Amino acid sequence: MRKKKNKVSAVYLLPNLVTLGAMFCGFYSIVSAINALYIQSAIFILFAMLLDGLDGRVARLTNTQTSFGEHFDSLSDLLCFGIAPALLIYLSSLSMMTFGYLAKLSYIACFVYIASAAIRLARFNSRNQTTDKKYFVGLASPAAAAIIICYVWLLSDVNADMSSYSTLTFLLIISLSLLMVSNIAYLSFKDVNIKQKVPHLMLFGISLIVSFISFDPPKVLFIFFLLYGLSGPTMFLTRRLRRNGLYESSSTSNAED
Repeated sequence: MRKKKNKVSAVYLLPNLVTLGAMFCGFYSIVSAINALYIQSAIFILFAMLLDGLDGRVARLTNTQTSFGEHFDSLSDLLCFGIAPALLIYLSSLSMMTFGYLAKLSYIACFVYIASAAIRLARFNSRNQTTDKKYFVGLASPAAAAIIICYVWLLSDVNADMSSYSTLTFLLIISLSLLMVSNIAYLSFKDVNIKQKVPHLMLFGISLIVSFISFDPPKVLFIFFLLYGLSGPTMFLTRRLRRNGLYESSSTSNAED
């Protein structure tokens, strides 16, 4: 009898190569933060975000989606959007909180952020496949990381004294951690079909957006990502107010009857 040859496990190169590139950007962002190159560190996390958005689309377009790719992408996300931004915010700002318990609170806040990012990613991977893909449950870790790095980039760009903003930084990172593990819905924009034809006016609009970002990247990007971060709680409160209004109106009409 012929011996059966053991199959060598293999993976698709193209999408995993993109994920590996994102992972390198996250690693190099950490190296830059350690060397006090905070703007460079923030920019490399932005590069990681671009690559993270590409790997899934490349896998779908080339029909090379695998469970290995999903788990590999999650590990890359934890490095790029959990560990790297937490280390950046700690070295650039929170490490300056050196008075008593404040020093401990600074690194505890960073650990809470990393843990929240890990929980967010694990929950996303274990989600029910029938859930509405138009929405994320909780703030996505790349969006949370984008707010942090643009915040650091903005303060570094204007040569602000980072120690003066330590309290604001602490509140920001705790708020983002809570939003990541919350049940607040955020638009995912995954229903956008890049194969679909678009009007010429849309290309003109995109060119305007790119031009506007190039005018002052740190300010524009920070405002953009901050508005996205606030969009979830805003939609949540709006829905609550509408439900309460409908409930009150229905109760009033029933009482009149």
